[in-house]
Amino acid sequence: MHRGLRVGAVIPARDEERAIGAVVAGLAALTDQEGRPVVDDLVVCDNGSGDRTAAHARAAGARVVREEQPGYGIACRTAIAALRPVDVVLFTDGDGSFLPHQSLRLLEAVAEGAHLAVGSRALGHRQPGALSLPQRAGNRVAALLIQLRWGQRITDLGPYRAIRRTALETIGMRDQAYGWTVEMQVRAMREGLRIAEVPVDTLRRRGGRSKVGGTVRGVIGASVGILGTIAKLAGSTRSQKRSS
Repeated sequence: MHRGLRVGAVIPARDEERAIGAVVAGLAALTDQEGRPVVDDLVVCDNGSGDRTAAHARAAGARVVREEQPGYGIACRTAIAALRPVDVVLFTDGDGSFLPHQSLRLLEAVAEGAHLAVGSRALGHRQPGALSLPQRAGNRVAALLIQLRWGQRITDLGPYRAIRRTALETIGMRDQAYGWTVEMQVRAMREGLRIAEVPVDTLRRRGGRSKVGGTVRGVIGASVGILGTIAKLAGSTRSQKRSS
């Protein structure tokens, strides 16, 4: 619990046996000033792993659910559905690219009034090679399109983020793949929710291979998913304006 808010952590993971244990343990070890755990519930969605991701996550203290259909979004949704009642949902990756203690920055932003707090890798420190050139370029293009269409400046679509559970229910997430993060931000903008960007550091030494920046297929898939989601949401916004 953080400042009276019950916190549930969600970690979508596929073939992350080398890192997932440390990620789970790092979040589970976070305590407040009174020594109480910050994270009240922690769910890892094993998204069709062929290794011992699930076993390592359980050994570190997580509850684990399995989702065979591949997709970042559907893995997040499966984990969310398994969460116990919480006030804030914290999202992070299972590859060890983020520092668990920096989740406190995200939770603090929510406690201070933000509906959605996004960890910005662009505002934080990045180890050399932490983000590939296509990842950095894709972020900039997506951020520019969002600013042009919705008039709000952002610096990152990073997966390290926290959102109030009520806000998550309000925006009605639908994407099942790589468009999940951008959909969350755009839908929050459309609902007039308060969004905060918080600097977070990014590590290069992953426990496993990046599903996005580590392969050509991943880069192409993420780019198509993100840009396609932006186009879809922009189109639905225009349709709503015409019908109103």
